[in-house]
Amino acid sequence: RSMMAAVDFMLRYQAILLSTLITACGGGGGSSSSVDTPISQTPEDSSPILSIQAAARVADQTTFGASYDEIEHISNIGTEAWLEQQFSQPIGFHEPIVRRYVTEYGYDTSANPHPGFFRRFAFWEQALAGPDPLRQLVAYSLTQVLVVSEPAQIFNNPLALSNYYDTLLEHSFGNFQDLLLAVTLHPAMGVYLSHVNNAKTDPDANTFPDENFAREVMQLFTIGLYELNADGSRKLDASNVPIPTYDNRTIRDFSKIFTGLSYGVAEYSPDSFFGKKNGALNTPMVMFEPFHESGEKFLLNDKIVPDGQSGIQDIKDAVENLFQHPNIGPFVGKQLIQRLVTSNPSADYVARVTAAFNGDDTGTRGDMRAVLMAIFTDPEAGNAMRVREPFRRYVAINRSLEAKSTDGLTYPGLGLAVQNLTGQFVLAAPSVFGFYSPFYRPDGPAADSNLVSPELQITTEDTVVGMANLIAYTLYTDNSIDTPNGYPTINIDLSILDSVADNNETLLNHIELLFFGGAMPAHTRSTITDTLTDAAGLDTMERIQLALYLALISPDQAVIGEAI
Repeated sequence: RSMMAAVDFMLRYQAILLSTLITACGGGGGSSSSVDTPISQTPEDSSPILSIQAAARVADQTTFGASYDEIEHISNIGTEAWLEQQFSQPIGFHEPIVRRYVTEYGYDTSANPHPGFFRRFAFWEQALAGPDPLRQLVAYSLTQVLVVSEPAQIFNNPLALSNYYDTLLEHSFGNFQDLLLAVTLHPAMGVYLSHVNNAKTDPDANTFPDENFAREVMQLFTIGLYELNADGSRKLDASNVPIPTYDNRTIRDFSKIFTGLSYGVAEYSPDSFFGKKNGALNTPMVMFEPFHESGEKFLLNDKIVPDGQSGIQDIKDAVENLFQHPNIGPFVGKQLIQRLVTSNPSADYVARVTAAFNGDDTGTRGDMRAVLMAIFTDPEAGNAMRVREPFRRYVAINRSLEAKSTDGLTYPGLGLAVQNLTGQFVLAAPSVFGFYSPFYRPDGPAADSNLVSPELQITTEDTVVGMANLIAYTLYTDNSIDTPNGYPTINIDLSILDSVADNNETLLNHIELLFFGGAMPAHTRSTITDTLTDAAGLDTMERIQLALYLALISPDQAVIGEAI
C-alpha cells in the first residue's frame, strides 16, 4: 500500500521536477527561507548558538549527510567551532583500507568483484563512518576540480585512485600550492593526462612534448581561460573583449616543463626507469634528467625558467608560477563555493573568498583552512541555494540514516547502482571536464537571468527517473548500497525514526532536518502529510518508508534553498 501511494506521488511530481529545478539555480542572498544565518560567537551560557534549522543547513554544506546528533552538536557549538573541530580530526585515509582488502581477498583480476572495486569500498567506509566528514567532503569537491578518472590502467590498480584521493585528503586543509605540486607528480594524473613518460623534443624523430597536462592544468585546474578580477568577473581590454590568460606558446613551454617524469618505486614495482609501462601508481613520479627538456621556458606574467636547473626545480617553478597568478583565488575559490554552498555566489562573496585565498588576513597565500572558513561562515551561506547532485543525495541518504554493514565494520559498496542510474560515481567522470561544467546555464528563466546551475547539465528525464528508482531501492530493499555476493551487505537503519514516526508533524520535522537543510517548503510538507493521512493503517516501518520516499523524490529535496 505504501509503495502504491508513493508511486502515485512520484508520477505527479516527476512531471514538474525539471521545470522546478530550472528555476532553482539561483544563489546567495535574497532568500525568504526561515533558516537563520549561521553565527559564530561563543555562547555565554548553555543555550544553542545556532537554531537547529540553521545547524541543519551547516551540516548539509559541510558533510556528506549528517545524523540528528551531529546536527544537534553543530547547533550547540556553532559553525566556526564545528569547522575548527573538523580541521583537527584525524585523516580517514583510503589506501590502508584497499590494502586490507587485498590482504584478505588477494589480487585476482578474474575474481568477482575485480580488485579495482576495492577503492570504492574504501570510499564508502570513510564517507559513511570516517572520523573526518568535512575533510572527506572537501576532498570529494576537489575531485571535481582536479579531475582524474579510471581508464583501464588506473582501474586495474586499486591503489591508484585510493592514493589519489588520499593526496586530496592530506592537502584539503593545507596549502593549495602543495596540493597542486602533489597532484602534478601523482602517477594517476600522469596516466590520465599523459605526462608520465613525456619525453623532451626529439628533432630526428619529429616528436615533441605532450601538451595535455600543460593545457588542462591552466584551463581547468588553476587559472581558466580568461583574466579575472578578484570577484570572479572577467577583465576586459580596451575593446571590451575578455583577455586570454595564456596562448599556444605558453602551452608549449609548460609542456616542456612537464617532461622527464616516470614511475617511482613501490613494493610491486621495484625498478624504475623512463618509459616503463604499468608502473607504480601510488607513489609520486620521479624525474629522469636525460629525458627532461633543457633550455629556458617562458611562463605566465613574464616568468622565465632558466636553463640549467633540475627538472624537478622546473616543475616547482611552474607550479609556483600558476599559484602566484591572480586568477587562481577567484577561479578555484568560486568552484569550491559552487560545489559546497551555492551555484551562483555574488561577486562580493567570491571576492571575500579570494581575499582569504590571497592571505589578506592570515598572511599565508593558499591556506585552505582560511578559504573553507571564509566559504562556510560567509553571510550568504545561511540562505544559499544549489541543486543537489544525484551522487551526494544518495550518499546523504545512507549517511544520515546511519547505514551499516552486517559485520558492523566494513562497507564493501560497489556503487554500480548509483552509477548506472545517475551516471555518477566519485573519480569516474566521463572526461577531464568532469560530470558537468561550472559554467552550465540551462534553458529557461535561469538563462535569461545569467544564472548557472552546473548540476542541471546531468539532470535529464533518465536521471530523474533513475534517482527515483535509486531512492526506492535504498529504502525498500535489504541492501541500500549494492555489494558483491559473499561480502557483508550494507543497509540503512530506519529504526532511528521509530520514536517520531507515529506523528506526522514530528516525523516530517525530523526528515526536514536530515534532508532539507532545515527548511522543507510548506507545499511539500502538506502533500506528504495528506498522503500519509490517506494511507492510514500502515505499520511504523511502512510509515517511515513512505514519508522518506515522498520527501526524497520531491523536487524541493533536489534543491538546497528556495527557488527564486
